[in-house]
Amino acid sequence: MLSQKKISDIVDENYVFASVLYFFGINFFDYSEETLENVCNKKGLDVKSVVRDLENVNQKGPAHNHFLRKLPVVLVIEYLKHSHHVLIKKRLPYIAQLIGELDRNVSPVQLIEDLKWIFPVFVEDFIHHTYKEEDTLFNYILQLDKSSKGKLLPSKIYFTIRQTALRKFAVEHELHDEELHGISEITNGYQLDDTDPVHLKVIFYELRELEHELRIHASIENEILFPKALILEQKVLKQMAETAKLN
Repeated sequence: MLSQKKISDIVDENYVFASVLYFFGINFFDYSEETLENVCNKKGLDVKSVVRDLENVNQKGPAHNHFLRKLPVVLVIEYLKHSHHVLIKKRLPYIAQLIGELDRNVSPVQLIEDLKWIFPVFVEDFIHHTYKEEDTLFNYILQLDKSSKGKLLPSKIYFTIRQTALRKFAVEHELHDEELHGISEITNGYQLDDTDPVHLKVIFYELRELEHELRIHASIENEILFPKALILEQKVLKQMAETAKLN
């Protein structure tokens, strides 16, 4: 039962749960070792209502995206940053370890050698792209959000807007979406024979799940974050134009 699980375990099960808990006033990192029921009791929340909301979003794909569309841009970014953290600190190191420990003499030998070479390259590129994205794109969108709410002077962001092209970020992101394509090719679409070792089967399963996660992650950025950011950008530009008319 979800109510008896630790908050950390709940979030690990599906990281979108972090944003659901946030709406109930629960910062998962402050109560990570406590059960959901204990935290709800402390905060005077109906645990059944919290569990129901968690279960309603316990899915990926269109329904999952539908839930995220309702979030303000700040929370969409927090969700994406959290998923980056999970990937970089947990998922990728685990898969890298699995691949690193593969016996080089296991058949097919060439496939093993290719995986041992290409996956570390993928990880390095992914981490570089992710930190660049957070430092540039995410920070820019957060500045737009502050400016649209009057919490940041337009002059502070004027030159940033002129130098930043959200559409360019969108195109670059589409190119990044195909980073796992090479791995999928060398594994023949993650196809296995019954005679392949269990170790390799586990790796293929993890790689297939990783590609699925990254495609969902990309769809959230392309279909939810970028449109929200473009609307914010147009709003701020309109505010600037109206302010200029008054001066």
